[in-house]
Amino acid sequence: FYRVTFARQARTAGFPWTGWSVDRKVNGATETLFGGGTAGYSPTFVNSAGVPFHATVGVDTSPAMLARAAAHAGGGLRFVLGDAGAFADGPGGWDVVFSNAALHWVEGHEALLPRLAALLAPGGQLAVQVPCNDHHPSHTAAQAVAAEAPFAAALGGWSRTSPVLPPERYAELLFRAGLTARRVRLEVYGHELAGRDEVVEWVRGTTLTDYERRLPAALWPAFLERYPARLAAALPDERPFLYTYRRLLLWGRRPA
Repeated sequence: FYRVTFARQARTAGFPWTGWSVDRKVNGATETLFGGGTAGYSPTFVNSAGVPFHATVGVDTSPAMLARAAAHAGGGLRFVLGDAGAFADGPGGWDVVFSNAALHWVEGHEALLPRLAALLAPGGQLAVQVPCNDHHPSHTAAQAVAAEAPFAAALGGWSRTSPVLPPERYAELLFRAGLTARRVRLEVYGHELAGRDEVVEWVRGTTLTDYERRLPAALWPAFLERYPARLAAALPDERPFLYTYRRLLLWGRRPA
């Protein structure tokens, strides 16, 4: 009996996967796919039998994140540069496919989830944590700024829209993919910040990166100056400030 536990190198408490585990009975060597968005996190593998995992692959699109992850490589664990969506078309036979806060950057979840499920070996498990906070002012304020001049012209009318589906749709997709044991959970996590201004720094490393990547470098400082004003108009000026963040947690197992 093997247990795989994934733990974040957390800057905040209460991260969704803390205390969660992916369990599997195994005969012989185990292969694990540690899915997209993994390089910023340190996987801790707890094996009650004391036997190392045979093959674990982490996939990330960021060379910088892969460089940080390199210290954890070895003992059957390796990291590769790639896109989680493209990796879903690779060879199957994996015992675990795990993605942490990555698939909201990948379009086409209606097709993606069945492809990920198809990677599983008999008895294999799919575990996904995906942010779904697009309704929050931290995200809608960025969309509003993107619609203003001169940003709208520079972006060609684009603003970030998350590809994340409603929770019940994931339950249907897991069912149709043949995963007989399934769990889909929407949870709201509260992050206590000193004040609402700290929300800017939070999303600067997540949602706002998409705007920074698409805007001309000369316009990015102006966008970053305008965004806090839009955000402040939509959030209460409270200290401390509770930043609420919704996340979807999906899990399913293929029959043995």
